[in-house]
Amino acid sequence: MQTLLGLIMFMLHFKSRHFVYHGAIITEWNTKSSISLGLFVFVTSEPYFAKKYEGQLSVSECSRRLLVHEYGHTIQSLILGPLYLIMIGIPSTLWGFFGAKKRKDKQVAYGSFFTEGWANSFGEWVTGEKSIGNMVLD
Repeated sequence: MQTLLGLIMFMLHFKSRHFVYHGAIITEWNTKSSISLGLFVFVTSEPYFAKKYEGQLSVSECSRRLLVHEYGHTIQSLILGPLYLIMIGIPSTLWGFFGAKKRKDKQVAYGSFFTEGWANSFGEWVTGEKSIGNMVLD
């Protein structure tokens, strides 16, 4: 189901920049959020949290770490199949939107939520690259 949704999103954003990353089709789009739908990954062209890490990490490094994280969600999707949207997609989306105030006020790492920590671990394990890890994204 998530791959079908990803294909539809891919077609809607056909004119955006695309590339292949470890077998997944990556679309770089001009929204502030990123999402993984099966083998289709949609990442923001300018990570909103990059300014916070200015001087520590370049914007391109922030983008790369975000890509590794989102790719981790792709691995979760491959493992969980049709259970992905219920077990990962919905909780992850809720954490992304409704957890924002808590993360900002208490400086809680985005990866502290189980779906996100798991995505970070899988992304790093499969690619050998660093993800957003315990970065506080506010």
